Amino acid sequence: MIDAAVLELAPAVGTAAACRALVVSRAGVYRHRSPRPAAPPVPRPPSPRSLSTAERAVVLGHLHSPRFVDAAPAQVYATLLDEGVYLASQRTMYRLLDAAGEIRERRNQLRRPNYARPELLASKPNQLWSWDITKLLGPQKWTYYYLYVILDVFSRYVVGWTVAHRESAALAEQLISATLAKQGILPGELTIHADRGSSMTSKPVALLLTDLGVLKTHSRPHVSNDNPYSESQFRTLKYRPGFPARFGSIQDGRAFCRDFFPWYNAEHRHSSLGLCTPESVHYGRARTIRDARATVLTAAYTVHPERFVRHHPQPPPLPIAAWINPPLATVAQESPPRQTRATVRAAETRGWRDMTSNTSAFNLADVSSTAATQEECLLTN
Repeated sequence: MIDAAVLELAPAVGTAAACRALVVSRAGVYRHRSPRPAAPPVPRPPSPRSLSTAERAVVLGHLHSPRFVDAAPAQVYATLLDEGVYLASQRTMYRLLDAAGEIRERRNQLRRPNYARPELLASKPNQLWSWDITKLLGPQKWTYYYLYVILDVFSRYVVGWTVAHRESAALAEQLISATLAKQGILPGELTIHADRGSSMTSKPVALLLTDLGVLKTHSRPHVSNDNPYSESQFRTLKYRPGFPARFGSIQDGRAFCRDFFPWYNAEHRHSSLGLCTPESVHYGRARTIRDARATVLTAAYTVHPERFVRHHPQPPPLPIAAWINPPLATVAQESPPRQTRATVRAAETRGWRDMTSNTSAFNLADVSSTAATQEECLLTN
């Protein structure tokens, strides 16, 4: 751009005056007008002080020898000097190792795999489940009971649970198998996500899911954000009024859960579900509930429109999708959270198009009692 200004001004006042007026180097303008062709790179001649090919082979032979294979170049250099041998300087040894691609820890060490960030999407119920195990404090110190919970990520509906004396892969296998049968899951429909606990990564659970055509995924090690829905549900459980500091027995724990999970599924209005219950979302009744709420709000608006200053009142939107770690590009391009009525209605149509018509409620106590009975059989055997 500066060169164009100089070209425009030079015919009137001359190049030198134009450069002085624009505070531009005249040499730079001439160089820009007539650039010199780039000269081909000239190979650097070898230094007369460098080692020959044979000498490099001798040095690498000593570094690779069983005697020095685990030693640093400084140790090799000092040891050979003590023996009256000089091959090369420490820096030369490092250069030769670098040329051979060996500047790293050469000892055999554990190299952990690079765990991928799970990115999972649920756009309808029974598409993505999350399950986890939490401890319930027993009557005495160091005594615990283990609560297994399987949660539908899209609807937040607890599809299965049980309380056991211990964490066991066999109990997890029985609970998952019974829950899949209760929900009528077909092969290829479901993904189950969990952390990397011993039961979650066990061979019996993996073989069961493979036989049933269920895809399994796992969180990254020590990353609790990869399993947020189960962690959030456990917080709701343990912050519930009436949750005791300790349970007197396993029967007390099961009795509390028999009261809590029906309340959580059928009565708890979830903020992420448009203030609907998990049960209504899971079994496809949420849209009817939202339409009824919209009718009530319309009637209230008709009676007192002056009380609604900004716009016609609308109930909270229903969920469209639930992500575990949405892609970074999706997060960056995500629209503002406020949506118009047309956007909400179109999203609901897409999200609920394939909603299951099953309306029969799932009796959680049956799964709990079944798993508990199986656990007692295992304990007696």
